[in-house]
This record gives sequence, C-alpha cells and structure tokens, in this order.
Amino acid sequence: MLAFIILPLLIVVPMSLTSSNSLAFPTPGWSLRWYAELWVDERWPNALWNSVVIGLSTTVLALLLGIPAAIGLAWGDFAGKRILYAIIAAPLVTPVVIVGVAAFSFFATLGLVGSKLSIILVHTAMAVPVMLTTVVASLSTFDRTLVRAAASLGAGAMRTFFKVVLPLIAPGVVTGAIIAFIISFDEVVVASFLSTGAERTLPRMLFSGLRESISPAIAAVAVLLIAFSAFIISFDEVVVASFLSTGAERTLPRMIFSGLRESISPAIAAVAVLLIAFSAILLGVIAILQSRSQALRAKASA
Repeated sequence: MLAFIILPLLIVVPMSLTSSNSLAFPTPGWSLRWYAELWVDERWPNALWNSVVIGLSTTVLALLLGIPAAIGLAWGDFAGKRILYAIIAAPLVTPVVIVGVAAFSFFATLGLVGSKLSIILVHTAMAVPVMLTTVVASLSTFDRTLVRAAASLGAGAMRTFFKVVLPLIAPGVVTGAIIAFIISFDEVVVASFLSTGAERTLPRMLFSGLRESISPAIAAVAVLLIAFSAFIISFDEVVVASFLSTGAERTLPRMIFSGLRESISPAIAAVAVLLIAFSAILLGVIAILQSRSQALRAKASA
C-alpha cells in the first residue's frame, strides 16, 4: 500500500528533469532547464509569493481566532457550547466546491473577487476549525489548578496565559499553525474561484498549467512542493518533540519557551530577533528571485 502512495510521487522527479518539451516517462534526456524556467517565467515566482503571503496571513488570523475560541470552548460552561462548536467546525465537513461558490457570490457583491483579502478570509474560516481542534486537545490535558495558583500569586490573566498556559499547550498551537499554513498553501478550489490574473496562487497555477499546456515545468513545481511538504511535516515533528524534551535534549524552541516561563532574559529577545530575521531573509530571497525573473523576462523580450 505504501508503494502505491510513494511511487507516483517519485516518478514526478525524473519527469521534472527531462530535456524534452513535454512530459514523458522514461525521459529521453536529462536537464535542469525546467527548474530554471520557473524563475524566468514571472508567473511562477508571483504565484509562490501570493501563496506564501496568503498562507502566513491565514496562519496568523487562525492563531488569533482559534486559541481564544478553544479556551472558551474547553473551559467555558455555557448553554449551546456544542452547537457553537459544530458551527465553527462546519467548514471541515462542507464540500470545498460549495464553499468556493458561496464565497464567490458573497465577495462578488463586495467587489473583492481577485483580491488576496477574500482568499485569506475564506482560508481562515477553513483553518480555524483545525486550530480549534488541536488546541482543545492540548487543553484537555492541562491542569487548571496551575491557573488558579498563578492567580493566587498575583499574576494577571495575560501574564498567566503567556507564562503558564501557552508554554504547556504549545505543541497543539504549533501543530495547528503548521496545518493551517498547509491548508492555505495547498488549497486550490477556493483560489480558483477568487483569484484572477496577478493574484493567482501556486496550486491555481498548477491546475491552470495542466489545463492549458502539459509542460515539464509543472513536474518541477510538483517536486518542489513535495519537498516543501516533507520539510514542513518534519519541522512539525521536530518542534513538537522539542516541547517534550528536557535537560540536555532541549532544542531552540524549547529553550525560548522555558526562558519565557522561568526568567525574562535579553538572550531570549536576541534569539527571537534572529528567528524573525531568518523569516525576513527568506521572504527577501523570494522577492529577489521574483524581481530577477522579471528582469530576465524583460531582457528576453527586448
């Protein structure tokens, strides 16, 4: 069974390295030209940039909405809690095509079809239930006497959350954030309804390419997406494991959260700045590649 899942993914790799102008297996020759083509054709860097921006924005909104909702549903005791949870979780069981049609009809009346904002809002609605589920699962094993102990020592609600609650539910938060990003980054149906022209996402570009022309560049993008997904899954495993590690086995994320809980040190701020700088550099590299592809395209057309 595992072979039937993995083999189709592996076949894409040699197909992306073909020297032919069309997809073929086995390949008649080997070349990296189609990976270079991805940066010459400005549509692919633009689509990648759109997917990253939309994915990160969706993740941030899912965090801001999902964590408070999870705490309220996990610890709250009020009438209609199950009904409210079912309403929030509805996007998980609603066919994506129906979501896409409804979103298109709604945002068309507002003139927002073709904007990143419309896609971000719909993707957030799809990601919040996942964030809610993972955080509620973490809260189910949380000892609430720690909250009362913190309050008895004079800690306010926000201080208790960031110093006591968040470090202990971090595995669920990190997992939910990663899944939220993947949901947004890989989603194609809603993006097909709401994205047009320059606002196309990477999955939308893939499906458009399959419909308009079968190019080995599509296989090259597929290989990069497979590698990216494998990295994200591995990252999730490593980060979640880091919160379960102790002593000499602590990793960087674990050290940051331990430092926040145990003592506020300038070293924590320094590490945070380095992580933010790394993210900024990554986005900067994408922007440089995007501008480079535009320059190459302009030079080729001159």
